[in-house]
Amino acid sequence: MIRASIVGATGYTGEEIVTILASHKDVRMTSLSAIIDKPTNISDIVPRLRGRLDIICKSFDFDEAVKASDVVFLALPHRVSMDFAPKFLKAGKKVIDLSADYRLPADTYEKWYGKGHSDAENIEKAVYGLPELHRSQIKKALLIANPGCYPTSVILAVAPLVKNGVVELTGIIADSKSGITGAGRKASIDLLFAEVADNFKAYKIGSHQHMPEMSQELKKLAGRDVNILFVPHVIPIRRGILSTIYMKPKKKVNQKEVNEIYADFYKNEFFVRFLGETLPQIKDVVYTNFCDIGVKITGENIVAVSVIDNLVKGAAGQAVQNMNIMYGFDEKEGLVW
Repeated sequence: MIRASIVGATGYTGEEIVTILASHKDVRMTSLSAIIDKPTNISDIVPRLRGRLDIICKSFDFDEAVKASDVVFLALPHRVSMDFAPKFLKAGKKVIDLSADYRLPADTYEKWYGKGHSDAENIEKAVYGLPELHRSQIKKALLIANPGCYPTSVILAVAPLVKNGVVELTGIIADSKSGITGAGRKASIDLLFAEVADNFKAYKIGSHQHMPEMSQELKKLAGRDVNILFVPHVIPIRRGILSTIYMKPKKKVNQKEVNEIYADFYKNEFFVRFLGETLPQIKDVVYTNFCDIGVKITGENIVAVSVIDNLVKGAAGQAVQNMNIMYGFDEKEGLVW
């Protein structure tokens, strides 16, 4: 049994981690903290935990969290986690960071997130926590950079074709639609119900901060630069991401060959379900840690469609999956319900 602390336990992602760990047989939550008016039982903040979890969430206390935990989940905003992670690492704790602070090299991070990095030393030690690609490194990691939700959906959808040299590495277009919880729990005019309901919009075309993650990880698979145009959208649902990726094959390839590539690539991956030509839907994965993928050849294009729950496989579920790997637990523990 290991002890876990969650810093930022009242955000959408933090709540999801707490909910998942509440049913994890190998983990005991010992410290929950957040920016909060007064100490409050987490089951009063997250009513679905009533009768399942009785622990007080209070303001952050570093000394208490260090004494109480073996692993720390940082469910904090970008540009904040870098102030906490090095302290926990120095204290000998394993850290799973759900912000973007350790996903990119320091210079790239500064370019895309608008702030210099104060902990460049630990960026070099961090492992990008996409289990389907980096499981062996995750097993030995002390610091996990949990992937972004959009990159998880896009990378998993195209990795088999990029790795096997099937598609051109320039001109890849990733078109993604996300539920509103992807923006986090915060007060903002553009997140108000009246602004989101009955609406559908694109934003940050070619300039979204998740784009360098995609290029970085796909480059590792391809062995050279991958050019990807990312177009995100917000749709009026609470949770879920659907990504449609358009690719050009290097040479003629048929549907059977493509299906075999995907099936072989993910044959040992429980949380990735390849559906062949069947196109997945968000409702099939919401509240789960699954990524469903369908692929269709049409004309001179290969079109891949993937769906995930942005708060589970796109954040909290993937973080717990990483923790399971780090500690040698059943990878599915706490994540199948």
